[in-house]
Amino acid sequence: MIIIMKIGLGYDWKELKRFKRLDKKDRSIVFYLENEYYFIYFKPIVEKLTQEYDMKICYVTSSKTDPMLTSNDKNILPFYIGDGIARSNFFINLEATIVIMTMPDLDTFHVKRSKIYPVHYVYIFHSLNSTHYVYTKTAFDNFDTIFCTGNYQIIEIQERERKFNLRRKKLVKHGYGRLDALINEVQSADVKKNVSDNKVVLIAPSWGPNGLIETKGQEIIRTLLDSGFNVILRPHPMTIKKSNKIIQKIEKEFKDNLNFKLDIDIRNAESFFLSDCMISDWSGVAIEYAFAFEKPILYVDTPQKINNPECHQIELAPLEEKIRSQIGEVLSLSQLSLIPSKINPFLQSQNKFKEKIQQIKEKTVFNVGNSGEEGAKYLLELKKSLVS
Repeated sequence: MIIIMKIGLGYDWKELKRFKRLDKKDRSIVFYLENEYYFIYFKPIVEKLTQEYDMKICYVTSSKTDPMLTSNDKNILPFYIGDGIARSNFFINLEATIVIMTMPDLDTFHVKRSKIYPVHYVYIFHSLNSTHYVYTKTAFDNFDTIFCTGNYQIIEIQERERKFNLRRKKLVKHGYGRLDALINEVQSADVKKNVSDNKVVLIAPSWGPNGLIETKGQEIIRTLLDSGFNVILRPHPMTIKKSNKIIQKIEKEFKDNLNFKLDIDIRNAESFFLSDCMISDWSGVAIEYAFAFEKPILYVDTPQKINNPECHQIELAPLEEKIRSQIGEVLSLSQLSLIPSKINPFLQSQNKFKEKIQQIKEKTVFNVGNSGEEGAKYLLELKKSLVS
């Protein structure tokens, strides 16, 4: 509330001027977030840089409600630039050594590369999915460095560079900070777990017109509740943004049912810990859940999520397609009524999936448990090479 009152008309432009007044060395490493939900992907690196290496960073956000705007950390310099003309001006006229972001499509839409300074742009993934299906065709073409979660992304990006004769980017064997954080929480003794008599089913799908919530959300929730399960619905932030009417309809129908919970904050992992089972579609969060908790996923086979109509030019099956049947079970849309009867046998068979999931995780993701350290070290070395 204090933040919203503080940020009035023209505040983004004032923040822009304040940023420009910074000493150049204090804006050598800049993190940009389109909203506060994405901090979970930066957090391990930010904590290593600011706490272990005592490095100052700039934290630039487009969200009025970002809690980091009131941070008291001496090494985190927060700025609010909104998502309008001030933001466009910020990026076009940016003077900084390195910018790290988890927003793809740099230089394609409103967020452009600097026109006045040789800024080095680093991309960090906010999903374990492959690069050529759920992202747009040119999503990563205009970055200088990409922190890859696994070797599959390196192969995919290099194949695109080769096929279309693109400028080669530095592809870093980074890993996935969100997974590391979840694994740390799993190992913590004080996490909440399901203590109710009912089994708790977490529905956490992707977003888009063919997504599970957008097409079959109410039906699945109703079926599960009628069968005596507790249900947590965890929509993607983009579902809330793009299909909020559907979320409102679901909330209206089930708000009085004590066995239903709507969880709209992806920063909070409590729903993961309270659930016995996850139902998903093509979401990267399903892979996170499987790898962190070593539990299989019940996939509903909605039409595959494709945001790149030319994805087949890269003749590689995406990770989210390749490993579905290895880390879970896939149900067709015609089998939705069978979901309640599938869950208990599915839960009983979880141990048989555990070893397989462990093997796939180790084979798939770089630096499990150590991505924050690897990312921070790389950024410090990069900074040294760029300013020397």
